[in-house]
Amino acid sequence: MIKKVLIPLAQGFEEAEFIGISDVLKRASVLSDNLEIFISSLDKELLVSGAHGIKIKADFVLDDIKDKEFDAIALAGGFEGMSNLKANTAILSIIKKLHSNKKIIGAICASPIVLNEAGVLEGEFTCYPGCEKMLKGVWVNKAVCVNKNVITSAGPATAILFGLELVKSLCGEEIYEALYKAMLIPLLRNEN
Repeated sequence: MIKKVLIPLAQGFEEAEFIGISDVLKRASVLSDNLEIFISSLDKELLVSGAHGIKIKADFVLDDIKDKEFDAIALAGGFEGMSNLKANTAILSIIKKLHSNKKIIGAICASPIVLNEAGVLEGEFTCYPGCEKMLKGVWVNKAVCVNKNVITSAGPATAILFGLELVKSLCGEEIYEALYKAMLIPLLRNEN
């Protein structure tokens, strides 16, 4: 069964986070024939501007795919991007549906605020320092926090690790380990 992952692109998204997440998931989809990635803009404009002026072209418009049966969602941060995600009723609905079906919900940087808005944030989570003041749950100072089906991450520098954790949950340990080594994470963690 092919697992479908939605990565929404909202105006003002944090570019490093979006690229980190989508790149790792796309690499996993090459190694695994059961993963399909849907990069979608929130509106009719496929070309979306990030927080630092870098534009990324989405593959889909959310209205055209919002009724698909997704297995996961991964939200990039950026305060403006998070605000646009939080204001989008289709995104909130998708998050609620995924959560009720115990599917994977991921959010990095400021975007755990979107999970809070959808009512799915509880227990331990991480986010960009300072954003936790507005949220329910218990903030932990970690790069990535896995709490059942909810995976959160701290910010731009943790995006690759966040993407890898999503891969582990969606594709299993073998593909996770292959990407972990291929992307040279052991160098960062002095594991060799």
